[in-house]
Amino acid sequence: MAFLRQQVEAGVEVEVKFITSAPNLAGRPEEILPEIAFIGRSNCGKSSLINYYLDRRSMAKISGKPGKTRLLNYFEVEENYYLVDLPGYGFARVSKSTRHQWQKLIRQYFFAGDRPMAVFLLLDARHKPTEDDKKTLKWLQDAELPYSVVVTKIDKVSKNILIERYREIVTTLQLSKNTPFFPTSSTAKIGRENLLQWVDALLEE
Repeated sequence: MAFLRQQVEAGVEVEVKFITSAPNLAGRPEEILPEIAFIGRSNCGKSSLINYYLDRRSMAKISGKPGKTRLLNYFEVEENYYLVDLPGYGFARVSKSTRHQWQKLIRQYFFAGDRPMAVFLLLDARHKPTEDDKKTLKWLQDAELPYSVVVTKIDKVSKNILIERYREIVTTLQLSKNTPFFPTSSTAKIGRENLLQWVDALLEE
């Protein structure tokens, strides 16, 4: 298929439309398509990366206040799959009950098992992996979902520190050699092609 890469290479804008914001699984779109989800710690650059991935300026809303995404936000891409913007995790300035609700929603989404799905797990290059990162990865593994690790904001870190951070991520999360690993920067425009290629390969399967 490789329709995304072909469109990008040809300079053709990818067709994207917002579908819905769902507070729970019952609010997901009725039409079932493959779902590519983006998840990461609050303030990891998720919205910026989604806009870079989609080649849009403001499809995903970027906020100066972390923790604003609290719903399952669905975007339909080329009528072939949904891009799903999941709530960020690890934001300290919310109540324990709110954090619990977010975690419950994310777990329910991962373990629903009723739709074809793959996940981009985003990690901020400026910070070491957290316990929340490890817990989210464990859920992905337990749910047996295809996933890749995406390191964001690599332009914000020096090359020497960046190499050490990559080692830290691999070691802390105990990533296998087969885990797709994508360094990215929405500001410096790095890594989009690799993300598109991974998604295309999944859709072809």
